[in-house]
Amino acid sequence: MGGIGIFAVEMFLSNDNQILVNEIAPRAHNSGHHSIEACYTSQFEQLARILANIPLGSTKSIKPAVMINLLGADDFSGSYQLEGLEEISAMEGVYVHLYGKKECKPKRKMGHITVLAESPEDAHKKAHKVSSLVSFKPNP
Repeated sequence: MGGIGIFAVEMFLSNDNQILVNEIAPRAHNSGHHSIEACYTSQFEQLARILANIPLGSTKSIKPAVMINLLGADDFSGSYQLEGLEEISAMEGVYVHLYGKKECKPKRKMGHITVLAESPEDAHKKAHKVSSLVSFKPNP
């Protein structure tokens, strides 16, 4: 491709086990945001290393991780609050990233949550619990 930097390749696994390439992004990408907490070198640090012409860091996982996209509620647009934020913020291995958007809109990406655990199974269980506790609600 002739580019320098990070290329994120977003793929999906179909129901019949085919790998489909959805997007190739020549930049840090939301599909890799979990690397902030889950990897020894995040995609953002890796890009800085590339631009500074210093050796690349290890991309190995520190712990198994699941990333949850926080999408706007289907039933409203406008000023919002994230219900459950206090409870999930108190959980070990749960990292909340809100993007500071003023208005919630249906399906709009408002942030993400990274969940770390000792095993992939535990990460999935914790992510399901976290997902069940958070939701966007209109401000009163």
